Amino acid sequence: MNRIAATTTKILRLLPRATLILMLLAAPVLAVPMMRADTGHRIEAPANKNRSVGFVLLVSLQRGQAL
Repeated sequence: MNRIAATTTKILRLLPRATLILMLLAAPVLAVPMMRADTGHRIEAPANKNRSVGFVLLVSLQRGQAL
């Protein structure tokens, strides 16, 4: 009976530590679905309009060098 009591007290002493470690390890795993659930309020930048000013500038600079 003495061995059973010693084993149970040892288990009861380790139980809070084990629970704390499991909670610390499980917190990031449980936080990921909560972060993915709130995707309705996303602020996005407007799409850039493609303007060919760079190409025209490049061609005009190349023509200037040929002179």
